[in-house]
Order: sequence, then C-alpha cells, then structure tokens
Amino acid sequence: MNNLLNILLMAQPAEGQSPYGSFIMLGAIIVVFYFFMIRPQMKKQKEMKKFREELKKGDKIVTTGGIYGKVLEIQERVIIMEVEGQNRLKIDKAAVVKDMGDVAQK
Repeated sequence: MNNLLNILLMAQPAEGQSPYGSFIMLGAIIVVFYFFMIRPQMKKQKEMKKFREELKKGDKIVTTGGIYGKVLEIQERVIIMEVEGQNRLKIDKAAVVKDMGDVAQK
C-alpha cells in the first residue's frame, strides 16, 4: 500500500501535459473540504455560542450528559439548573447543548 502511494505521488506528468494540473486538483480538493466539512462545523460552533449567550432564567435545557432541567441562575461561565425533584446542579455553560422550549412535552 505504501509503495503504491509513493508511485502515485512521484508519477511524472505525461509528455505534453501541464504539471499544474495536479496542483489544480489538489486545490479543488481543499476547496471541497472547506465548503463541505470545515465551514459547516464553524457555523454550528457559532450558533452554539450564540445560543449559550442568549440563555435566560426559566429556559428548559439539555446537557451533554443528557440531563434535562430548567435554568435557575446564569453566571459568567456557570449555570445553576433545576432538575426533577427540585434538585439543583451547577454546570458549565459549555455543557448545554439544547433548548427544549420548542419541543412538545409529553
């Protein structure tokens, strides 16, 4: 497998072909990766940051660990949330992944 990869990478362009074709193809691959993988991930991270900044008291949330609760207090990096049975948990803002306000409750 390694030998095949070395042969493909070291292959010289056929006579009459432009050596820039392989550079153009590499550039096209980078552009495709950017638009289909990197850019959507960056957009998702921006949306999550905005969501966490807009949290307010009373919002229903879900943590990365799957704990459902309601926001009681918001500090700079910490959220105090209430879970079933009036138990309180202190969690990091980065652990909040969803707002359950728009999901129908059973």
